[in-house]
Amino acid sequence: MATSLQSPEQGDPIAAIATPVGVGALAIVRISGRRVFDIAQRVFRTKNKPSFRFAQSKGYRAHFGTVHDREGLIDEVVALVFRSPNSFTMEDMVEFSCHGGPVVVRHILQVMLDEGCRLAEPGEFTRRAFLNGRIDLLQAEAIGEMIHARTESAFRTAVTQMQGNLSLRLDAMREQLLRSCALLELELDFSEEDVEFQSRSRLQEELRVLQDELRRLVDSFRHGRILKEGVATVIAGRPNAGKSTLMNVLLGEERSIVSHMPGTTRDYIEECFIHDKTMFRLTDTAGLRESSEEIEHEGVLRSYRKISEADLIVYLIDISRADYLEEVARIGEFLERYSNARLIVAANKTDLTPLAEERMRTLREASGCEVPGISAAKGEGLDELKQLMSSMVEGLDKLHEASVLVTSLRHYEALRNASDSLENARELIENRSGTELIAFELRSALEYVGEITGKVINEEILNVIFDRFCIGK
Repeated sequence: MATSLQSPEQGDPIAAIATPVGVGALAIVRISGRRVFDIAQRVFRTKNKPSFRFAQSKGYRAHFGTVHDREGLIDEVVALVFRSPNSFTMEDMVEFSCHGGPVVVRHILQVMLDEGCRLAEPGEFTRRAFLNGRIDLLQAEAIGEMIHARTESAFRTAVTQMQGNLSLRLDAMREQLLRSCALLELELDFSEEDVEFQSRSRLQEELRVLQDELRRLVDSFRHGRILKEGVATVIAGRPNAGKSTLMNVLLGEERSIVSHMPGTTRDYIEECFIHDKTMFRLTDTAGLRESSEEIEHEGVLRSYRKISEADLIVYLIDISRADYLEEVARIGEFLERYSNARLIVAANKTDLTPLAEERMRTLREASGCEVPGISAAKGEGLDELKQLMSSMVEGLDKLHEASVLVTSLRHYEALRNASDSLENARELIENRSGTELIAFELRSALEYVGEITGKVINEEILNVIFDRFCIGK
């Protein structure tokens, strides 16, 4: 559903705390919208400039003074003035920097509400920046991703998107589709005269080039998702292989229950840890074995589901067991069945057998895998394992510098749908189908691309995106 952009004058005044709740040196309460200068004027006092007026202040100016409610002084503040359209929301804005005590901040927010502001909804300031045309929808999402980034790579990727690199590429593609659609629509207007304004061979080639670019963006989603969400890493193996112990020692905390009794882990447990700028989303799974016990059986099924979704599998083998070579068959099965994931075979409990080195050598020859030796219980060999984990995703932390990456599932699905529409259009051209059908597919591709940057706006999509933001943003 297309919609016109909201003008800066249309926004009713909103207020919110723009800094995290808690005790701190400073906090910020921001207001934006119509009449915010009048609202600020009613609660703000200056000692040295009794004639000061917000409405007459230049933008990007800071003013020292005090905020009062009807009972008297609340706090000394610095009021920063932003004039429309040169503000984040493109509306008139004032930000009050005050002392960071939660009672102080709540008082200042309350006085803004009492004077006519309403409490901002989650992400409403950024939503207004989008609706007023300051940023597109992709950039708005990038702001949210930058705020929630947990690694340097995720942060840099979000910054790249916030700068509009992906938006520029999508806008160029959209312009090309618009031109092709316009020529086809013109043909439909002159259908009785049987004229062809758009050469079908040239259109076929243009769509092929566009589709290739769309596919490159679609293919980048796997790496983009890893940069944003972390490497989905599953620790798998038979019961009592030491999976929970390894999970705990990698995290540096007792997150998983460790017991000598097999089958302790009935469900998967997820936590994150960062190594060499890469975030790994660790999953400790139930031990892989046949079980007639209902709960354990369900845990094993869930383990296999998580393994199928993994980017990296750390398969743990108890090298102290005499039957350790029985694991070779399952390693082969994993290599074939989960070929989309990287696999590390780690020999655990090396401290419990003097034959560890010999058995690891045999395991390497039988499985064809590199097999690092560790003792999770004693913390031995973990540096080598972590380095091997990082090497499996080597270069990911540099991807944001080399190319534009797709990091959002919403963007991925829209791009894939656009690519499918172009594929349909190319097939229709090959089959010499009617102009109406070709034009329909191009319009569909145009809408899918437009959904990403917000050229085509769906209110439900907007609600989902901005509900993830904090209220002050």
